[in-house]
Amino acid sequence: MWSFESLLTALGDCVTAEEQTSDHVRQTLSLFLHKVSESSSCRVKRSKERCLDEAIQLLKQLSHSQLRGLQDKHLLVLVRLLLSKQLQMVNISTAFRKVDQMLLYIAKVDHQLVYRETLYCLDSILHSDQILSLEDLQRVCVFLEDSAAGREVLRESLASLLNKVSEMFPVLLQQESLRDGPMCYIAVKVCLQMFQLLSSRVALLVWDPDHRDPAVQSILQALMDIILGQCCSRDARLLAGTAVSMLVSTAPDTGAGGAAAWSLLQVSHAEPWLLSVGALRVQCDPTEKDGVEQLAVSRGLLTCCPPHILLSSQQHNNQACLLLTGLFPLLCALCEKKQNVHCLAFEVLTLWMKKVKECLPDFWRMKSVGLMADNGSLQQQLLHIIWTNAESPVEGVSEHVRSAFLLLLDVHEMDCNQFGDTQDGFHENLLQRIMMLSWESKAKYRLLFVLVPHLGAHRVLDQYTETPTHLLHCFSTNHLSPCAAELYKCFIQQQRRELCEGPHTSYSELDLTNEWARYWKSVLHKALTSNVALLQNNSSTYLLPITFQVFPTAMDLLLTSLDPCVPGSLHAWACILSSYRAVTGCSLFAPQVDTIRRTFQLALMSADDKVRLAALNLLCCSPKTKEPPTTEEIETMRSFIPQNMNCESSPFRQHFQAGVKKFLVRIRDGCLTHIREWKTKRREDEVLSEKGQETVKQGTEFVEWLSQLSFSSLTPGHNYQRKKTALLLLSAVLETCTDTWSPDRKKGQPPANISSLINFAKQRGQWDFFCRGKQLVLITMLEDSTNEIRDLSAGLLVRFFPTIPEDVSNVLHARSKKLLCSPRVQDAQMGAIMTKVLLQKSQEQKENVVLKCESSVWDQDKTKAFGVIGALVKELEEHYLMAKADMMLAARTKPIHGVLSALQRCLPVTSYSAHSPLDQSLLSEMLLLLENISQLLLGVLYGDRDTCSTDMAAPPSFCEMGNAISSLINEESADGDECVLLSEEHSLVLTCCWVSLKEIGIFLGFVVEKILIGSKQSTKCLLTKEDLLRASEVFKNILLRCRHWGSIEGCCIGFTKFCASLLSCSDPEIRNIPAQMLKQGLQVIQCPPSTSVTRRAAGLPMLILCVVSAEEASKARPLFAHSIQTLLKTARMPLNENWDQTLDLPQVCAVHTLQTLVRGSALGVAILQFAPDVSVLSLTLLSSPCWAMRNAALQLYSSLCSRMLGQRSSGEEGGSAQHAMSPAAFFFHYAALHSFLLAELREAAEDLGGSSTEAMSHLGRPSLYPILTLLAQLQPGVEDSTGTLSDFLPSLLQLAASPVFSVRVMASKALVAIAPPSQYMSILLQLCAQLPVQEERCFHNRLHGLLLQIRAVLERAVSSNRSAVEDLSEVLSRVQASLWLASEAQRCPLVRAAYLQVVVCLRSVCCQTFLLKLSETLMLDLLKPNISFQIGLSSFHQQAIGFLCADSQWAYKMWNSFSAAHPDLRLSMVSWVLDGKSELKKNDLREVIQRALESNLREALLCYSVADRTTYLSALIEVMTGADSASSHCLFRVSSLDEADLVLDMLFQDLEVQRGGPEFLSQSLIVASLLLSQRPDSRLKMAQYQRLCSVMEQQRVSDSPEVLRMACAEALCVAGLSLMDFHNLRDDSYQPSVITRMIDTGLFLLQDQSQEVRTKAACFTSLIHHRRRGESQDRVYLMHVNQALPTLMGLLLEECWDPKGSLEVLLRYLPPSDLRALLKEASAVRCSSLYEQDEANVFAEPSAMATLVLPHLLQMVEKYSQSSDLTQSLNTWAELSVSGLMDGISVCQRLLSAETFTPTWLTLLTDPRFHSTVCSLITKTAFLLRLMSTWDESKHLCDRVSTHTALQEVCVLLSERGVHCPSALTAAVSAELPQ
Repeated sequence: MWSFESLLTALGDCVTAEEQTSDHVRQTLSLFLHKVSESSSCRVKRSKERCLDEAIQLLKQLSHSQLRGLQDKHLLVLVRLLLSKQLQMVNISTAFRKVDQMLLYIAKVDHQLVYRETLYCLDSILHSDQILSLEDLQRVCVFLEDSAAGREVLRESLASLLNKVSEMFPVLLQQESLRDGPMCYIAVKVCLQMFQLLSSRVALLVWDPDHRDPAVQSILQALMDIILGQCCSRDARLLAGTAVSMLVSTAPDTGAGGAAAWSLLQVSHAEPWLLSVGALRVQCDPTEKDGVEQLAVSRGLLTCCPPHILLSSQQHNNQACLLLTGLFPLLCALCEKKQNVHCLAFEVLTLWMKKVKECLPDFWRMKSVGLMADNGSLQQQLLHIIWTNAESPVEGVSEHVRSAFLLLLDVHEMDCNQFGDTQDGFHENLLQRIMMLSWESKAKYRLLFVLVPHLGAHRVLDQYTETPTHLLHCFSTNHLSPCAAELYKCFIQQQRRELCEGPHTSYSELDLTNEWARYWKSVLHKALTSNVALLQNNSSTYLLPITFQVFPTAMDLLLTSLDPCVPGSLHAWACILSSYRAVTGCSLFAPQVDTIRRTFQLALMSADDKVRLAALNLLCCSPKTKEPPTTEEIETMRSFIPQNMNCESSPFRQHFQAGVKKFLVRIRDGCLTHIREWKTKRREDEVLSEKGQETVKQGTEFVEWLSQLSFSSLTPGHNYQRKKTALLLLSAVLETCTDTWSPDRKKGQPPANISSLINFAKQRGQWDFFCRGKQLVLITMLEDSTNEIRDLSAGLLVRFFPTIPEDVSNVLHARSKKLLCSPRVQDAQMGAIMTKVLLQKSQEQKENVVLKCESSVWDQDKTKAFGVIGALVKELEEHYLMAKADMMLAARTKPIHGVLSALQRCLPVTSYSAHSPLDQSLLSEMLLLLENISQLLLGVLYGDRDTCSTDMAAPPSFCEMGNAISSLINEESADGDECVLLSEEHSLVLTCCWVSLKEIGIFLGFVVEKILIGSKQSTKCLLTKEDLLRASEVFKNILLRCRHWGSIEGCCIGFTKFCASLLSCSDPEIRNIPAQMLKQGLQVIQCPPSTSVTRRAAGLPMLILCVVSAEEASKARPLFAHSIQTLLKTARMPLNENWDQTLDLPQVCAVHTLQTLVRGSALGVAILQFAPDVSVLSLTLLSSPCWAMRNAALQLYSSLCSRMLGQRSSGEEGGSAQHAMSPAAFFFHYAALHSFLLAELREAAEDLGGSSTEAMSHLGRPSLYPILTLLAQLQPGVEDSTGTLSDFLPSLLQLAASPVFSVRVMASKALVAIAPPSQYMSILLQLCAQLPVQEERCFHNRLHGLLLQIRAVLERAVSSNRSAVEDLSEVLSRVQASLWLASEAQRCPLVRAAYLQVVVCLRSVCCQTFLLKLSETLMLDLLKPNISFQIGLSSFHQQAIGFLCADSQWAYKMWNSFSAAHPDLRLSMVSWVLDGKSELKKNDLREVIQRALESNLREALLCYSVADRTTYLSALIEVMTGADSASSHCLFRVSSLDEADLVLDMLFQDLEVQRGGPEFLSQSLIVASLLLSQRPDSRLKMAQYQRLCSVMEQQRVSDSPEVLRMACAEALCVAGLSLMDFHNLRDDSYQPSVITRMIDTGLFLLQDQSQEVRTKAACFTSLIHHRRRGESQDRVYLMHVNQALPTLMGLLLEECWDPKGSLEVLLRYLPPSDLRALLKEASAVRCSSLYEQDEANVFAEPSAMATLVLPHLLQMVEKYSQSSDLTQSLNTWAELSVSGLMDGISVCQRLLSAETFTPTWLTLLTDPRFHSTVCSLITKTAFLLRLMSTWDESKHLCDRVSTHTALQEVCVLLSERGVHCPSALTAAVSAELPQ
């Protein structure tokens, strides 16, 4: 064959030498060749296709006549070049078709030439003596499918092709590696294409006996062997079924085709059978009866056969029909089976339904009757299949069930229309059955979606009135939201359709919307304003867009019902408007809508992230990307973005980036539109031109500002949140506003004319995104402490930025080398990513030497020979040798893991060549080195390397590892003193070993995966079998001999890749390696070592999990099945008589391994087929005498239940305990569990019915409670159509008498889940009949369980049917007759509490006489002076208090008697206040409770128990903070002021000495602030405020517990607001210093590391802000924290005029500015520590605070003349600071004078203290300059002009060297000084 490169060169020479052709032809052909060549060099598929598209366009620029003008030899070379290119593109079908388009174009010039050359290409395949290879099959396949000339050639050479394929199949099926690999699939695909595309030629060889071809018969035999199980690949078997069916479809007549199809249906036979297809006869012997063979044939027949064959009758039965009587029973049987092919069976069933619908007219003509007659057998069978599988846990089945249901309704409707039948009854029955499903069932909404169009939306809504409510529930549940949204859309579309097409077609749009609102408005309002975040998000994401698409005018109706002051309404308001704008494109910022503007500004400043995001979306969204933002929108974004840079929420950051990117796209596309118009019109329209220029100018300036903001936020001094947001925004800018093309992306590429906009910006000195200074910013971020920041920065550097300058590159090389040798994992990761970035940037330059630096750092000669990988391997070897010689020194200076991490990162960047001998030797050396390192490290942990090397060595315990490391340390160190604490040397060795082992596993997996994937495209693999065996030993040793979970988990990542790569290899010996490892692992389980390998480390189970997870899901998973069976067999083995509980048992190991497999996400669906066996095993093993076995079995059972039951029905935390699967569905899918669980329950119930000894025996039945737990988690409220669930009810009812409390509770829950709704009433009557109506002897356990079951059934019955309460008269009478159960006559408090719970369920229908008598009984009992201790008494008290307090009259009586109550009862009452918050909404009751608590506060504070004191104070806070302002101010006046002062003093004493613990102190602080705020004004009150300020200043620090810092913020909101009453500021009792201290505390807490504390401090600012504006405190908008900071600083200056204190407060938030001291400290040599302690407050940002403080300092300068105190304070500060600031400026100038990049400067760039010091220096200097320019008396301090100039130069130099100051600082520096 021809070489592509030689043909390309030859054609290029021909084009150059062609003298007769025109310049246009030569130039076009040259460009064409360039594009074809470029497509070969591109690695990314999209890049190849892009080049080929451009080549097609270039070729079509040459007319046919111009191509004919080329010389024949030149045209020949062109055709051969394209054919050679096609052969390169065999594996990329889209690219192959593009090349074929070129050949078709040339074929119009010379068809014979193209045909002849294509024949020559394929001739070597068709007429070779060799068996067809995989490459040959791929070529034949793609030429048949995608090449017109190739198809023509193969049609003429069909006989040769058939012979080659028939010769290949016997060889293929004999070799396991071939028949189970890709070659078998491709061979079957070739057969299918031959039968389909060459059908006319093939048919003659099949159906004509005279032309019968043995080759075709041989192929048919091979295909049937594949179908029947000789091949393990499911995909190949299914495709073979399609191929055989395609052969059947070539039949010349119906009779022959039908006979062949019926013969093929014998595939379901278990015995050998004969297949007849025309003249062909094939003997079929079933190998594997797993259902795939039947599905393959059924699927093939339905896909390929025309209707006349599908409707053909059987030879001896004219009434039979292939489609109905042949295929349908077979599919029904498959759908009933629980096999791996369950989903596929339903896919084929859906296909069958489609064929039925297609063939229905033909069926009518044949039978003259309807197919889907009501109650007919076919209809009933289909409905049975649909109902029983609608809730299938198998992924994909429910979707196919819905499709089948839809087709069933369509066929039924067609039947009814054809024969004039009515559909109403059928549809009504379906609706009733759907309504009976629980709302938690996803099937309910899928099936209803199908039914609504047939029955009508209004009709369904009128009958199923709870539809809106149930959909609302769905939107608070994640997995139900999509199907609920789909159903809602179906409803409202159908509603509109019915209204528009109904009798009243004159509806206006408003009328239509009102009709929609009648059903749905309240639902949307409730969802949008809900407190449930999930419900809010889902409703705004799904409901609003759907609503506005169908009813656009619904916006006005929704907005009218919202009040932005009500919680939740502001978010709803923003969501409605943003969704409306996104759908309709209407701008909502017209000048006349001031209300919208004001509300919008409130939303932008809201403290709620969701509200701000919704407002941002409103600002950014527009359906037209070419609509540029208005000036107002841009200004709003300029103020919004900086305020949201440091948000903690990761989803907020992602949505924030998406919103800003939309905004940038609008700017970019809008600017490009104006530029295009401006250039086109050539300034003909001056108005438009000026408008366009202004738009472009405004847009480019915004982009420039945003990029500067991003770069200035990327400094080490800023917190993680700000840096992550800055990188995301910078990524949005670079993706949107640069011309960098990303070949791996389908969307988001820059426009073709983006360069015009870039040039426009650059002409104005903007958009210099890639300058050196900005590149240094991202390089600095490579040393960030978090992986996310490092990876994002590296990605931007590699993707967008130019090559790193040489001086910077040299410093980075040295730095990376140093970091790779750091023992700290974080530093080593930094070095690894630096190495990767340098490698990628150097590869862009296409340099041969990747790393260039001094020989002391890297060996240049070896680097040139091996590249960066070789250099790293050499470095790794040095680390290994060091560790081998001196482990302690290596752990500190060469810890191995850094180089391994660098290798793992650099490996994907480097391309291996199979033809390079260096690569072969390098890989062998690398694998040997990794093996030696792993042995060395494991030997260190063992303490004996010889023991570690033996196969039977047990992994050491953690104690043994510690002793081994201690021995190593003692050997290396001179002193042998023992230390109790873990030394740093110990940590160094452990970190080196564990992290290195983890990195070895990850790296090894990546190496093997990369090499084996690359070897599939070449003839030689760089890894031999011996290499892979060595790698497998490394994995096995790490997994089985290392206990550290992090090492094992990391190793598993690589091991899974390793196994997957080996299992997909074509070499059977290599593919067998994972199976051998699995066999060894299972052997270890069956004979475990003497110490634990499973309970602590879990390495062995993970080894097995990795192997079985690596199997292809489309195959039969033989390794997985073998593992499960082996583990089940091992776990079932009986224990030895003398088993030792201190050692691992094989059975325990097996159970732990089963649990690991059950929890493995990759096996989620596959494990379900073994679920019944595993469940029975785990429940049985709970009775084992071995505690380890019981523990393991319980864990296994818990994991399995979660897997079997699927998702929970509620998306809220602490929500429903039920899952989404009903009992009927559960036992349908796990039928084997029904009999086992029922038998267990019956035995437990029978034990209770016997003697007392037998009744107690069920305590030894440990499986009972887990079984009840499983049943209780099933979805309740589903009818039992089969009657099988009723068998459980008697046993569950009997278990109410269990002596175990938890069993009684769980039995009541299980009863509700199992009982059908139709039996609720009968069960209640049965239970209530057993209630004793008078005092009589009874069993308390039985009575308690009875009441629990009554309550559970009652709650479910009432919640599912609100009207059921009215029908409970008989139940009510029974309950009321048993009133004595709540009295003292009933001695068990638990029974009394349970009885009260039942009464609460019926309270709304109880008679008043009964309630009065019950309340009196409870009241008398509670107020007894003496209460004896009883178990359950506290629970009864809680129930009784809650019952009484539900009635205001009895609540008053109870709380008025609070002082006289028993202490235990008082504690219960106080606890009720915290638990029963719903009753505290009544202000009058709250007032009574507050009075009672306040009057007893002093006594409570004297209580000995800190917990009781804390509870008491918490209750007092609860009632006081909820009261309105009027009551809260008047209540305290009832008590004595002296008593109040005494209480306050007690609280302050505890706070000042910090006595009582954080929880108590936090409550004390809040109560003190509450009491202080309610005292009348006095000087004593101000003294107490001073005391409060001191306490808050003591507790606000970062080291204090969060609960105390939170209490400080809450105290600010209470006491601070009272103090900051600005109407009384002039009162003599107030002291400005107290106010200043309060504001100082507020500013401090606004920078707290806890988001909750910051939010609460922002609440303080919001309250003050509203008080100042004179607005009602009931309409407070809580502002964002970043908005609160400047607001509070402004308040400090404007209102609280304490000049000295205010200046001190502002300057306190500036970081130190002594640059000289910092440089001295940075240059000092420090010993690095393995673990460095983080700052106490990682959220604080000194640099950002400097930016915030500066404007207020400058504002203070403007006010210097208003106060002599201020003047003195400013003068003092200036005189004390000027010398230090001048020195700092000079030091900075000298530091920046270096011309090249130095290691010292890089060190400073990565030091957060340097950035904060520079910002502080600039801030203070700017402040000083402004002070000097304003105040003449300070001008003598320094030369103002020269200082200003020096400061400006420093800022410019800093920017050029990678330090970008915030824009506020640079603006203050660049501003002209006042003269």
